[in-house]
Amino acid sequence: MDRQLLLWLVLLVLFLIAEIATTSLVSIWFVGGCAAAALTTFVTDEIWIQILVFLAVSVVLVLCLRPIAARLTRKTETPSGAQRLIGKEAVVTEPIDNLAAKGAVQVNGAYWTARTESNDTKIEKGTVVKVLRIDGVKLIVEKAVS
Repeated sequence: MDRQLLLWLVLLVLFLIAEIATTSLVSIWFVGGCAAAALTTFVTDEIWIQILVFLAVSVVLVLCLRPIAARLTRKTETPSGAQRLIGKEAVVTEPIDNLAAKGAVQVNGAYWTARTESNDTKIEKGTVVKVLRIDGVKLIVEKAVS
């Protein structure tokens, strides 16, 4: 086996092992470059041409495939615990009045202290509201649009 071909195959395996060890798409691009350079050894013995092929293919793979791979491997966060309440509808069980520091809602079978974004907004008992966010142990709500 040609020494240059062996060199590119060894590099290919090393980059592949590095990628498997990291699983973060760091060296997979160089695996493609090594494969292309290894194929180039069948056409020419000039090492500088093989290196140029390696670099060119690696750069093209990074520029073209990395954005796609990043989009496919992006992790979306799933809300957990109380964060799942954001966007849900709730029913006012105690009139909400920020100035009087009163108000409660029931959402998903649980009762929560509730307030509005604005101090001058009052919401009556029985009104359907939407949970905007959580501030400590209080839900910040607004009237739900029907």
